[in-house]
Amino acid sequence: MSQNLQQELSGVRREIDAIDEQLLEILNRRACCAKQVGEIKARYKDNDAGHGYRPEREAEVLRRLQALNKGPLPDESVTFFFREVMSACLSLEEAIRVVFLGPAGTFSEAAAIKQFGHAARLMPAISIDDVFREAEAGHAEYAILPLENSTEGAVGRTLDLLLQTPLKICGEVIVRIHQNLLSRAESLRSVSKVYSHAQSLAQCHEWLNLHLPNAERIAVASNALAAQMAADDHKVAAIASQAAGEHYRLPCLCASIEDDPNNTTRFVVLGRHDAGESGQDKTSLIMSAPNISGSLHGLLQPFATEGVSMTRLESRPVRQGLWEYVYHVDVEGHRNAPHVASALKQLASRAAYLKILGSYPAVVY
Repeated sequence: MSQNLQQELSGVRREIDAIDEQLLEILNRRACCAKQVGEIKARYKDNDAGHGYRPEREAEVLRRLQALNKGPLPDESVTFFFREVMSACLSLEEAIRVVFLGPAGTFSEAAAIKQFGHAARLMPAISIDDVFREAEAGHAEYAILPLENSTEGAVGRTLDLLLQTPLKICGEVIVRIHQNLLSRAESLRSVSKVYSHAQSLAQCHEWLNLHLPNAERIAVASNALAAQMAADDHKVAAIASQAAGEHYRLPCLCASIEDDPNNTTRFVVLGRHDAGESGQDKTSLIMSAPNISGSLHGLLQPFATEGVSMTRLESRPVRQGLWEYVYHVDVEGHRNAPHVASALKQLASRAAYLKILGSYPAVVY
């Protein structure tokens, strides 16, 4: 290394060291303020303000920082960095317990980390039912669950249990899904079986038809479980995330094998409290129509009248009744906003059944 290069680098590195010292001081100052907030909230345990995690406040902070960001860091990197800062500061009071569909290495775990940061205490559960149970029993403050995939549509079991749970939706997370073929096999020719979650197998259907047409496809509870099962058999492959491959020390035979390059999954965060207004919110609900002509049109009319934009409408059969359906609906706006509140009031008088699942900040990327 030339002397001129060393001199130039040393000058920049000294500046980086000085900036790092300033960052460290500023981060600790922020942590002290966060502790003060926690002490204030602790005096209001019986009030919504007493909750340590406030998704609407977090969304406000992240949107404001993105608006101030002049680069060169992209907004997504700014969001990631400050989520981790907020996570670390919040853990000074007590680490938030978040239950997710496990085992380690699932996309659900990735969604939990993206939303709550690495300082959260993440708790894997073996099924979607168990995720609900753990949060409902108070063993975790929050649950994170897959709701819908851009390729394969809704996750039916999550929709069914949302109908029954007392938990409320207080956040949403969008995760870009990259599927990888993981195996200890020497080549694709050696793979006789492919394990994965049913949705992941469907998301890679055309790739598997082209590259592994004779391999048996076996659906299991999660992608991470598939990786765990593939770790001990050199003739078996798993479709799973990069994180699952790293966790179970499985080599990646082929990366990004999903059929749709824009494949994403939307997750919802469930807790025991509502989220307040953040300025850019959604409200989710479940409704059913009375068995009369034009009843569905009547349910949708209040949204049109009040100018409430609907972003999702999906029917789901009710298990208790033959040919009976409920509708899962997402609308823009918080349920406390006057136009949304008015639409919901009108809807309540028309629907045979109505359950407000919660209002929450729209996702911040």
